[in-house]
Order: sequence, then structure tokens, then C-alpha cells
Amino acid sequence: MSSTSDTRRDRDTEGRARNARPRDGLGRPLPYGTDGVERQPEGVVRTPEETVVEAQALLEDGKPFHAHEVFEDAWKSGPDEERTLWRGLAQLAVGLTHAARGNVTGGARLLRRGAGAVEEWGADAGRSRPYGMELAELAEWARQLATAVEDGGAAVGAREWAPRLRGGKT
Repeated sequence: MSSTSDTRRDRDTEGRARNARPRDGLGRPLPYGTDGVERQPEGVVRTPEETVVEAQALLEDGKPFHAHEVFEDAWKSGPDEERTLWRGLAQLAVGLTHAARGNVTGGARLLRRGAGAVEEWGADAGRSRPYGMELAELAEWARQLATAVEDGGAAVGAREWAPRLRGGKT
């Protein structure tokens, strides 16, 4: 590899590749030098309450990609018995991201996968409202959105379709 291509690769302090390109609100890369949306810091350990509040604010702001990163932090740092819950919520957020980007197939698939995960976790754990979240309503929201995306065949508005994690529509 030439030194020229080395300088084009974004690397962290340990030499791992990191893409520092600016991103839009749906996480799509923008050209270098463009003003993008501030990224969510990675690897933040939050309480479950902080996770839900921060993810909800990002969803309402039309940034489901960023909400996905918040859920991913909870999935990776939380207790093993909650991994399926947080992973399912991350799948819902990234499913909305794909649906908003116009990726009909990927969006619908991730929304349904996430819906199944949160329902399964709720049933296995015997809890339908962890941290005040309405899992049955979230699963229903995800399935409705998956159907709407497939039927419409086009991108949806991320803000307009943002779920209420603790029940009801935004």
C-alpha cells in the first residue's frame, strides 16, 4: 500500500480503520469537508433509563441511525440477559433507517426481525414493559411500517414514522 492511500484511510490511535467522513441524519456518508450531523459517541455506558430517553429524542429528531447506535451501546454493555432486548431495539431503529433511505427489502426485514426479538425477549423474561417501554406496541408499529414500506415501495419519513418507545405514536 502506498503512503498516499494510507493518508486517505481514517484510523484511530490503535491503527484500526475508522470512517471519519461526515454523515447525514440517516447515517449516509457525505463528501469530506461537508457539514454533517454530529455522530453519537461509541461505547458509552448509559443506564437503561438514559438509553431510552436518548434514543427517543434521536428518533423524534429523525435520526434513527443514531438511535440504533445508542441501543447498540446498551446491547454491548448491558447484562447478558438483556442483550436480545437491546439488539431487537437496535434492529427496529436500523430498520427505520433503511426504510427512510428507501431500502424497502432491508428495512422491512430488519423491522420484522426486531419486532420478533423484542416480543420474544418480553415473553421469555415475563415482562412486557421493561423500563416503561411498550414492547407489544413497538412490535406492532414495526410490522405496520414494514407492510407500509413494502406496499408503498418508497422511502418513508423517519420523523413521521418515529415510534414512541413508551407507548403511543409521536
